[in-house]
Amino acid sequence: MKHFPVVIIGAGPAGLTAAYELMKRGIRCVVLEQADKVGGISRTETYKGYRFDIGGHRFFTKVPAVQQFWQEVLGDDFIKVPRLSRIYYQGKFYDYPLSLLNTLRNLGIVPSALILLSYLKARLNVKLNPGQDAETFEDWVTERFGERLYRTFFKTYTEKVWGIPCHKIRADWAAQRIQDMSLKSAVINALFGSQNAKSLIKEFDYPILGPGMMWERCQEMVEAKGSPVHLNTTVTRIQRSGSQIQRLTARQGDRTLQFTADHVISTMPVTALLRRLDPTPPPDVLAAAQGLKYRDFLIVSLMIKRSHLFPDNWLYIHSPEFKVGRIQNFKNWSPAMVPDPSKTCLGMEYFCTQGDELWERSDAQLIQLATQEAIALKLGVQTGDVEDAVVIRQPKAYPVYDAEYRLHLQVLQDYLETFDNLQTVGRNGLHRYNNQDHSMLTAMLAVRNLLGEDHDLWAVNTERSYQEAFTVEDAQKQALAQALRSKTDPLSSDSLSSDHPTATIH
Repeated sequence: MKHFPVVIIGAGPAGLTAAYELMKRGIRCVVLEQADKVGGISRTETYKGYRFDIGGHRFFTKVPAVQQFWQEVLGDDFIKVPRLSRIYYQGKFYDYPLSLLNTLRNLGIVPSALILLSYLKARLNVKLNPGQDAETFEDWVTERFGERLYRTFFKTYTEKVWGIPCHKIRADWAAQRIQDMSLKSAVINALFGSQNAKSLIKEFDYPILGPGMMWERCQEMVEAKGSPVHLNTTVTRIQRSGSQIQRLTARQGDRTLQFTADHVISTMPVTALLRRLDPTPPPDVLAAAQGLKYRDFLIVSLMIKRSHLFPDNWLYIHSPEFKVGRIQNFKNWSPAMVPDPSKTCLGMEYFCTQGDELWERSDAQLIQLATQEAIALKLGVQTGDVEDAVVIRQPKAYPVYDAEYRLHLQVLQDYLETFDNLQTVGRNGLHRYNNQDHSMLTAMLAVRNLLGEDHDLWAVNTERSYQEAFTVEDAQKQALAQALRSKTDPLSSDSLSSDHPTATIH
């Protein structure tokens, strides 16, 4: 049994951000991670010298504290990467954001004019029927772009990602991911080269060896200050008494570890968190947890005997005849992601659900599918160019915003808020499609809550949250931090190191 002021479940961006923020305040913690490496879905996988993301992660934020964090941890190990992505639809490539001339050339004058008329009709309908908030993704996009543009550039790809019809996806997801965009702004951008939407930045920072570099470095820093990060460690039981978490039990190989803590910060899927509570939550809470759904993800990385294929960081594949949803060109994120400059590595990304036909295919079948599709897309890949490949599966990559999720999530939120010493953060901890910086922000605010502030973590991932004020700690909060540091069991670094060996970073 070990006692720490804070136990953190999960070593993704949210969990390690919380550990780092505690470290800066002299507060020790322990981080428990079930995977064999840190970073969560922001990790960098390696295979025979090739490095690749799980989805591609840009380092761009409007939160000054997050930007400061990134610079403190990596500094000069960032490179500037120009953002370039396109949409593949019906055998043609469309600029993204939309370029007027490119779109007209691909669609033709008549279809383009019909899209414009559809847009004007949608905007007129909104003016004639004010105050009607869209409930579904389909309605939300149609209101802003018109039905024809929705069906051309949104419907097929979105249904490929989520596996459900657009009229069954909540508008919440569109509001998060397509903020500040309209056909008008797209046309203005095409004509004058201006674009203010935060989702359409033209340059971003990127760690030279991939996003996992950030979290591996962060792990080293917190462990050096006496806060261990235990990998291959699965939390199996969380004992509670009333509104207090009292003890956590975890499995690490054939070892059983037990911890007590003054505070717990959890980034694990909220559904899994509730199933591990002992005593179990009320039946209505468990039923709500059962009702939340996730979309899973797999990536087939193809090593290709070509020095150059296409200039994009990634491509969106909207055409329904292809199963691949998105293609990453990792060499165009950072040349250091590919060990041989005469080679290229493509990440063929497939959205699926555990147990479905695609997920259950063997690695050999998936590699064959990805190779065939890379050739059929006419990306410059020829028969015989693929010399090696690897498949990585990522469960619970995306929280699903279906018709019932909001009701289920509210039940869980109400229940979790009854605990005095438990906070949930990050994408899975809040069941919210957070960007990396949003996940980090929830962790930063959770640490500030431990020091006496009062932030609503469930409200993060709104435009307002980008402008979240980070106040300077006053004397009272410094006193609280000191009290937390010296709580009950001031373990030394030496005793921690002997009882819990830390992982080596390779």
